[in-house]
Amino acid sequence: MEIDEIREYALSLPETEECFPFGENNLVLKTKGKIFIILDLISLPSSMNYKASPDDIIEQRDTYPDAIFPGFHMNKKHWNTLHLNRTVPSKTIQSLVLNSYTLVRK
Repeated sequence: MEIDEIREYALSLPETEECFPFGENNLVLKTKGKIFIILDLISLPSSMNYKASPDDIIEQRDTYPDAIFPGFHMNKKHWNTLHLNRTVPSKTIQSLVLNSYTLVRK
């Protein structure tokens, strides 16, 4: 998945908005005022910070060791960074986005 596809999918979720509170290089997606995705628009490969449950976070890193890492500039217990290097299937990325969205809406 590319950044524009992730953005489009996230914005299709109810009560989602986008903004740039950290500058023009980081697209932030929020629901009910809470961040659930941060897309780095200038890094190569592009990257996405997303929230995950502590129970899933390590498993995700182990499953995709070349693509998923502890959250860059985020709480490592609750956030991961995904490098969009085409090794993680689109369906999995959509699932990560939806799960992040669901976690912050609770």
